[in-house]
Amino acid sequence: MKILDHLEEWLIAFLMGAATLIVFIAVLHRYSAGFAIPGLQDWLLGINMTWAQELTIIMFVWMAKFGAAYGVRTGIHVGVDVVINRMGTANRNKFIIFGLAAGALFTGMVAVMGATFVWDNGAHYGISELLGMNVDDLIEGPTTPDLEWPTWIVYSAIPLGSSLMCFRFLQVLVAFLRTGELPHHDHGHVDGLDDELEEASQSQKGDKA
Repeated sequence: MKILDHLEEWLIAFLMGAATLIVFIAVLHRYSAGFAIPGLQDWLLGINMTWAQELTIIMFVWMAKFGAAYGVRTGIHVGVDVVINRMGTANRNKFIIFGLAAGALFTGMVAVMGATFVWDNGAHYGISELLGMNVDDLIEGPTTPDLEWPTWIVYSAIPLGSSLMCFRFLQVLVAFLRTGELPHHDHGHVDGLDDELEEASQSQKGDKA
């Protein structure tokens, strides 16, 4: 379970960092190729960077799907709860439980339908071919224009992200049933800052002693 505690942060951080680096290299390549430097210009023009835009778009799609799961876990999704918060505790809890269960059901359905789509869109062919099975009667599926990757790999963000989002809904639901509390995101909080302040405070106390 500890592996899943910060899974979204690691994935989002990796994808965001990689996408930023790719865009930087692509822009640098584009402008550097415009300088008429003998030898260097020909070498740069021979490097194909047309795939960079497509790859960064794919990365941002994956970021969005896993970012949605992160939003459920941390409670940062926008919600209109004015009416619910004015209800009595019993009725409020019932609506919250219903909302979390409905969220889990919806994302679970999206995950199942997304997995079916991905499977029929070429995943069945790709996995069967990888395992050395007969693929004569299977559909290979389309590929992306620039990278020429099987599109089922790109679309896998839907079942994977939705499955994680469903899990987070169930996780929050179980926690609410146990404690009666929902995750609340403090926009003024910075991860790690409290620890640094506490260490600095202890250090100052040690110096005074």
